[in-house]
Amino acid sequence: MGIMALRPFLYQVQLKFGQAYLWQDGSEITLIDTGIPGSAEDIHDALRYHLQRDASAIRRILITHAHEDHYGSAANIRAWHGAPVHVHAADAAVVRGEARPAPPVLTEFDKPIWEQIQALGIPGMDVPPSTVDVELSGGEVLDFGGGAQILHVPGHTPGSIAIYLPEHKTLFTGDTVANEGGVLLGVFNQDEDLMLDGFRRLADLDVETVCFGHGEPIVEGAGAALRAAVNSHQKRRPI
Repeated sequence: MGIMALRPFLYQVQLKFGQAYLWQDGSEITLIDTGIPGSAEDIHDALRYHLQRDASAIRRILITHAHEDHYGSAANIRAWHGAPVHVHAADAAVVRGEARPAPPVLTEFDKPIWEQIQALGIPGMDVPPSTVDVELSGGEVLDFGGGAQILHVPGHTPGSIAIYLPEHKTLFTGDTVANEGGVLLGVFNQDEDLMLDGFRRLADLDVETVCFGHGEPIVEGAGAALRAAVNSHQKRRPI
């Protein structure tokens, strides 16, 4: 586990697989994504030893989409002090354990990466079901970061969301966008065309800092990187 301050009030927690983000408003923390099952202890340590905050400081948990490496520790973290779990309605059944995630439509671009994560045992992990306290639909403005806008960007999963903090020009993309060898459309998608439409909407936002589900965040000048990536995207060939 490692934690890195990206901007005042914004921290990235590097987990065993993937990453989570902490946004701090005074004494309150918003957690964005939770990692695979077993990541709760690393998030707890980041709060306690790096931010000097008790676990009760987490006031809300946002899940960008219902894949194992993003909601895997939601149930355990919610159990600490009852921080409400927010998930888009279209992904809520998966987080509750009532359904399994639909498989991605793999492309030639995805195949070698998919083989790597299969070797790690990520797809199909046994994830503890979590209560979903708030079902999102997109368009909500949540009370953190000066007003956090929830943007529905389906395509990776039906309920994928991005979170935009216009006051801070900060965007959390979930897996709609990644920064792996450069900024690009995320992988393992259910509908690439639908996802690309969401990517275009994100690229139109006024942003400086972008936090990805996978890959290093871009702290300054991120808007230009998003626009360049979406304009250069080439359709991927399904297997």
